[in-house]
Amino acid sequence: MKNYIVKSIILTVLYLSIFSIVYLVHINFFKTDVILYSAFLDSILSIIIFAVIFFLSKFSNNYSNFEISQIFIIFILIGYSASISLPTVIDRSLSFYILEKIDTYNGSVKTSSLRDIFVNDYIDEYKLVEVRITEQVASGTIELLDGCIYLTNKGKFIASFSSFFRKNLLAKKRLLLNEYTDVLTDPLKDSVLNEDYVCNTINQN
Repeated sequence: MKNYIVKSIILTVLYLSIFSIVYLVHINFFKTDVILYSAFLDSILSIIIFAVIFFLSKFSNNYSNFEISQIFIIFILIGYSASISLPTVIDRSLSFYILEKIDTYNGSVKTSSLRDIFVNDYIDEYKLVEVRITEQVASGTIELLDGCIYLTNKGKFIASFSSFFRKNLLAKKRLLLNEYTDVLTDPLKDSVLNEDYVCNTINQN
Protein backbone atom coordinates (compact mmCIF):
# COMPACT_ATOMS: atom_id res chain seq x y z
CA MET A 1 0.00 0.00 0.00
CA LYS A 2 2.79 2.40 0.95
CA ASN A 3 4.63 1.62 -2.28
CA TYR A 4 1.45 2.31 -4.26
CA ILE A 5 1.02 5.70 -2.59
CA VAL A 6 4.65 6.63 -3.30
CA LYS A 7 4.26 5.72 -6.98
CA SER A 8 1.03 7.72 -7.20
CA ILE A 9 2.77 10.75 -5.72
CA ILE A 10 5.63 10.37 -8.20
CA LEU A 11 3.19 10.22 -11.11
CA THR A 12 1.31 13.27 -9.85
CA VAL A 13 4.51 15.27 -9.45
CA LEU A 14 5.60 14.14 -12.92
CA TYR A 15 2.36 15.30 -14.54
CA LEU A 16 2.33 18.64 -12.71
CA SER A 17 5.97 19.21 -13.67
CA ILE A 18 5.19 18.51 -17.32
CA PHE A 19 2.15 20.78 -17.22
CA SER A 20 4.18 23.59 -15.61
CA ILE A 21 6.98 23.31 -18.18
CA VAL A 22 4.56 23.21 -21.13
CA TYR A 23 2.63 26.18 -19.74
CA LEU A 24 5.76 28.27 -19.10
CA VAL A 25 7.19 27.52 -22.55
CA HIS A 26 3.85 28.38 -24.17
CA ILE A 27 3.33 31.73 -22.45
CA ASN A 28 6.93 32.84 -22.94
CA PHE A 29 7.72 31.70 -26.48
CA PHE A 30 4.42 31.27 -28.36
CA LYS A 31 1.51 33.52 -29.26
CA THR A 32 -1.71 33.24 -27.25
CA ASP A 33 -5.13 34.25 -28.56
CA VAL A 34 -7.32 33.30 -25.59
CA ILE A 35 -5.91 32.46 -22.15
CA LEU A 36 -8.52 29.79 -21.40
CA TYR A 37 -8.12 27.93 -24.69
CA SER A 38 -4.35 28.21 -24.46
CA ALA A 39 -4.36 26.66 -20.99
CA PHE A 40 -6.64 23.85 -22.19
CA LEU A 41 -4.22 23.16 -25.04
CA ASP A 42 -1.35 23.04 -22.55
CA SER A 43 -3.22 20.47 -20.45
CA ILE A 44 -3.84 18.31 -23.53
CA LEU A 45 -0.20 18.47 -24.61
CA SER A 46 0.87 17.67 -21.07
CA ILE A 47 -1.27 14.53 -20.82
CA ILE A 48 0.09 13.36 -24.20
CA ILE A 49 3.70 13.86 -23.08
CA PHE A 50 2.89 12.19 -19.76
CA ALA A 51 1.37 9.21 -21.59
CA VAL A 52 4.49 8.76 -23.71
CA ILE A 53 6.74 8.82 -20.64
CA PHE A 54 4.33 6.65 -18.64
CA PHE A 55 4.24 3.83 -21.20
CA LEU A 56 7.84 4.01 -22.43
CA SER A 57 9.20 3.89 -18.89
CA LYS A 58 7.19 0.72 -18.20
CA PHE A 59 5.48 2.48 -15.28
CA SER A 60 2.25 1.13 -16.73
CA ASN A 61 3.32 -2.42 -15.83
CA ASN A 62 2.58 -1.60 -12.20
CA TYR A 63 -1.10 -0.88 -12.84
CA SER A 64 -4.13 -2.63 -14.23
CA ASN A 65 -5.99 -1.22 -17.22
CA PHE A 66 -8.70 0.09 -14.90
CA GLU A 67 -6.13 1.84 -12.69
CA ILE A 68 -4.44 3.35 -15.75
CA SER A 69 -7.80 4.70 -16.89
CA GLN A 70 -8.35 6.22 -13.46
CA ILE A 71 -4.91 7.83 -13.49
CA PHE A 72 -5.49 9.49 -16.85
CA ILE A 73 -9.00 10.65 -15.96
CA ILE A 74 -7.70 12.18 -12.72
CA PHE A 75 -4.83 13.96 -14.45
CA ILE A 76 -7.09 15.25 -17.23
CA LEU A 77 -9.38 16.69 -14.55
CA ILE A 78 -6.38 18.18 -12.72
CA GLY A 79 -5.21 19.85 -15.95
CA TYR A 80 -8.72 21.13 -16.64
CA SER A 81 -9.05 22.49 -13.10
CA ALA A 82 -5.61 24.10 -13.19
CA SER A 83 -6.42 25.76 -16.53
CA ILE A 84 -9.55 27.37 -15.09
CA SER A 85 -8.46 27.98 -11.51
CA LEU A 86 -5.13 29.70 -12.11
CA PRO A 87 -4.40 31.56 -15.38
CA THR A 88 -8.02 32.01 -16.46
CA VAL A 89 -9.40 33.16 -13.10
CA ILE A 90 -6.47 35.49 -12.42
CA ASP A 91 -6.70 36.93 -15.93
CA ARG A 92 -10.46 37.56 -15.75
CA SER A 93 -11.14 38.15 -12.07
CA LEU A 94 -12.45 41.52 -10.96
CA SER A 95 -11.85 40.41 -7.39
CA PHE A 96 -8.12 39.98 -8.03
CA TYR A 97 -8.07 43.37 -9.74
CA ILE A 98 -9.62 45.02 -6.68
CA LEU A 99 -6.99 43.46 -4.41
CA GLU A 100 -4.11 44.38 -6.73
CA LYS A 101 -5.43 47.92 -7.20
CA ILE A 102 -5.82 48.51 -3.47
CA ASP A 103 -2.30 47.16 -2.99
CA THR A 104 -0.92 49.81 -5.37
CA TYR A 105 -2.38 52.43 -3.02
CA ASN A 106 -0.37 51.04 -0.09
CA GLY A 107 -3.21 48.77 0.99
CA SER A 108 -6.21 51.07 1.29
CA VAL A 109 -8.63 53.15 -0.79
CA LYS A 110 -11.87 54.95 -0.04
CA THR A 111 -14.99 52.86 -0.61
CA SER A 112 -16.51 55.77 -2.51
CA SER A 113 -13.60 55.69 -4.99
CA LEU A 114 -14.19 52.13 -6.26
CA ARG A 115 -16.82 53.07 -8.84
CA ASP A 116 -14.47 55.68 -10.35
CA ILE A 117 -11.63 53.16 -10.32
CA PHE A 118 -13.73 50.66 -12.29
CA VAL A 119 -14.97 53.24 -14.78
CA ASN A 120 -11.74 55.19 -15.25
CA ASP A 121 -9.01 52.61 -14.63
CA TYR A 122 -10.18 49.02 -14.85
CA ILE A 123 -11.39 49.00 -18.46
CA ASP A 124 -8.24 50.66 -19.80
CA GLU A 125 -5.65 49.00 -17.57
CA TYR A 126 -6.90 45.47 -18.24
CA LYS A 127 -7.76 46.18 -21.89
CA LEU A 128 -11.15 44.76 -20.99
CA VAL A 129 -12.97 45.57 -24.23
CA GLU A 130 -10.16 44.31 -26.47
CA VAL A 131 -9.71 41.10 -24.48
CA ARG A 132 -13.40 40.22 -24.38
CA ILE A 133 -13.94 40.95 -28.09
CA THR A 134 -10.93 38.78 -28.96
CA GLU A 135 -12.26 35.94 -26.79
CA GLN A 136 -15.76 36.06 -28.23
CA VAL A 137 -14.57 36.22 -31.83
CA ALA A 138 -12.33 33.21 -31.15
CA SER A 139 -15.29 31.44 -29.52
CA GLY A 140 -17.54 32.08 -32.50
CA THR A 141 -20.18 33.97 -30.52
CA ILE A 142 -19.72 37.33 -32.26
CA GLU A 143 -18.38 38.65 -35.54
CA LEU A 144 -17.05 42.06 -36.46
CA LEU A 145 -18.32 43.77 -39.60
CA ASP A 146 -18.03 47.41 -40.71
CA GLY A 147 -17.41 48.73 -37.22
CA CYS A 148 -20.24 46.75 -35.66
CA ILE A 149 -20.42 43.66 -33.45
CA TYR A 150 -23.02 41.05 -34.36
CA LEU A 151 -24.13 38.05 -32.34
CA THR A 152 -23.82 34.80 -34.23
CA ASN A 153 -26.46 32.09 -33.84
CA LYS A 154 -24.17 30.46 -31.31
CA GLY A 155 -23.89 33.76 -29.46
CA LYS A 156 -27.67 34.18 -29.41
CA PHE A 157 -28.11 30.69 -27.99
CA ILE A 158 -25.53 31.27 -25.24
CA ALA A 159 -27.04 34.67 -24.41
CA SER A 160 -30.49 33.11 -24.11
CA PHE A 161 -29.18 30.28 -21.95
CA SER A 162 -27.23 32.58 -19.62
CA SER A 163 -30.24 34.89 -19.28
CA PHE A 164 -32.51 31.96 -18.43
CA PHE A 165 -30.01 30.56 -15.92
CA ARG A 166 -29.45 33.94 -14.31
CA LYS A 167 -33.18 34.63 -13.89
CA ASN A 168 -34.17 31.18 -12.70
CA LEU A 169 -31.18 29.40 -11.20
CA LEU A 170 -29.12 32.06 -9.42
CA ALA A 171 -29.60 32.89 -5.75
CA LYS A 172 -32.62 35.10 -5.14
CA LYS A 173 -31.24 36.40 -1.84
CA ARG A 174 -27.65 37.46 -2.49
CA LEU A 175 -25.70 39.62 -0.11
CA LEU A 176 -24.54 42.93 -1.62
CA LEU A 177 -22.75 44.93 1.05
CA ASN A 178 -25.35 44.95 3.87
CA GLU A 179 -28.44 43.95 1.91
CA TYR A 180 -29.80 40.67 0.55
CA THR A 181 -31.28 41.23 -2.91
CA ASP A 182 -32.27 39.52 -6.17
CA VAL A 183 -31.21 42.47 -8.34
CA LEU A 184 -28.47 40.46 -10.07
CA THR A 185 -30.88 37.80 -11.30
CA ASP A 186 -32.08 40.31 -13.89
CA PRO A 187 -29.56 43.17 -14.01
CA LEU A 188 -30.72 44.37 -17.45
CA LYS A 189 -34.36 44.70 -16.43
CA ASP A 190 -34.24 48.49 -16.11
CA SER A 191 -31.53 49.01 -18.70
CA VAL A 192 -32.23 51.90 -21.09
CA LEU A 193 -31.32 51.17 -24.71
CA ASN A 194 -29.20 53.86 -26.33
CA GLU A 195 -30.16 54.24 -29.99
CA ASP A 196 -26.66 55.54 -30.78
CA TYR A 197 -25.28 52.06 -30.06
CA VAL A 198 -27.48 50.23 -32.55
CA CYS A 199 -26.20 48.77 -35.83
CA ASN A 200 -28.29 47.55 -38.73
CA THR A 201 -29.16 43.86 -38.45
CA ILE A 202 -27.73 41.38 -40.91
CA ASN A 203 -28.94 38.00 -42.09
CA GLN A 204 -26.89 35.10 -40.74
CA ASN A 205 -26.80 31.50 -41.80
